Amino acid sequence: MKERVGLIVVPALALALLLFVELDPERPEVTRMAAVAVLMAGWWITESIPIPATAMLPVVLFPVLGILPGSHTASLYFNNLIFLFIGGFIFALAMQRWDLHRRIALGILSKVGTGPRRMIFGFMASTWFLSMWISNTATTMMMVPMAMAITGQLKERFAGEHVSRFATGILLGTAYAASIGGIATLIGTPPNLSFARILKIVFPDAPSISFAGWFGFALPLSIVFLLLAWVVLCKLFVARENPIPAETDLFRREQEKLGRMTFEQGVVLALFVVLVAAWMFRKDIAVFGLVVPGWSRCFEQPGFLDDGTVAVAVALLLFLIPARNEAGQRLMDWETAAGLKWGIVLLFGGGFALAAGFKESGLSVWLGDQLAGLEGTPLMALVALTCGLLTFLTELTSNTATTEMVLPVLGSLAVAIETDPLLLMVPATLSASCAFMLPVATPPNAIVFGTGEVKMIDMIRGGFLLNLIGIALITAAMYLYGMAALGIDTSSLPAWAH
Repeated sequence: MKERVGLIVVPALALALLLFVELDPERPEVTRMAAVAVLMAGWWITESIPIPATAMLPVVLFPVLGILPGSHTASLYFNNLIFLFIGGFIFALAMQRWDLHRRIALGILSKVGTGPRRMIFGFMASTWFLSMWISNTATTMMMVPMAMAITGQLKERFAGEHVSRFATGILLGTAYAASIGGIATLIGTPPNLSFARILKIVFPDAPSISFAGWFGFALPLSIVFLLLAWVVLCKLFVARENPIPAETDLFRREQEKLGRMTFEQGVVLALFVVLVAAWMFRKDIAVFGLVVPGWSRCFEQPGFLDDGTVAVAVALLLFLIPARNEAGQRLMDWETAAGLKWGIVLLFGGGFALAAGFKESGLSVWLGDQLAGLEGTPLMALVALTCGLLTFLTELTSNTATTEMVLPVLGSLAVAIETDPLLLMVPATLSASCAFMLPVATPPNAIVFGTGEVKMIDMIRGGFLLNLIGIALITAAMYLYGMAALGIDTSSLPAWAH
């Protein structure tokens, strides 16, 4: 029903806007761009056609409506951040191909222990760490069967509602940790990469957001959020009476089944460490007044190197190094790499094109003028409202598509009220990955709900509390240390935003 409504009503609204409304008489492309934005937003929300297909609309509509040339529009779909995603995803596929992700997860679980609260924390910590580097969908798909196997054994041995509640807690913890871990790194979740690129499109002179810069700000937030989510789930789903006896060797036995680390796993793990270190130390790092020079200084043109360069360089090594246990194979082959989520690549491109259309058509300036009335509103209230809007909106819509629709508007709002655009754009990006209430909100939520072990009321109850915690945490993080970490000055509009 929603799809049919979207196919009829959304194009009708866009056409009516195009034919009967004139937002700026001196610049007709402002109205044309608004019509394209309405069409894309409507189809992204209703999913009347596949989300990646909607993302390709600018390739046709921008040239036809005189917004941007076709060659310019097409070039927006591929850039250095796309290569950062591709390189990172190929590496994640290599980890999955050689079962390294399972070894890492069981290693963490065996160290944490097997009491009810410890087991929930172990699953959450493993999922949280892996989802920084691997897609949250793949991480959840890997962790859920392990969780189901363990809770299934417990149900066979111990009857009672408290075991079913514990099973719900461990599954929800896995789903929620996948989303919370994703916000910690630039490649952990698609909205983060969308933000980094859209910022440069809307504000070409803005400082680049590096992997290390984002990690330094988002990791502490992610850690605190993980711990609070664990506390909430333990309160809701771990009974004080009828405790589940701990089985101390449970995860250790599973780990022993994997045997010794293989040559392939060892090399992929070593390259993983190299990749993260190369991302972290590419640029100079200031520590207590001292500057640790970045390795990029070793090259003639340090500015030519970016995080996408690093990701692809390490990914290419996977195609070069031979596997020892499979004759004629290498650590990565193209059949495995072809599993890359090309739909996400198109979605990124569509969002980048949408942002460029907002800027080049003048729609961003027009929106800023309309939003100028918000000047004088307390900035903390604006940040909290932004977090709340994105959190609850993405319960029903694609978080990446929603982020790409909203970020150019928030940039215009910041310019209109003469404050740093990062103050609104960063919290919006983080909040887009913090929807926990409904199965449709994120793939991890859908996966655990699909097990049949999680009731809708339990997901809503736990998710609503985490939504509120996320709004409060992100708002607080921005004011406690985020502005210093990201170089935000709220007293005036930065020079790069003019």
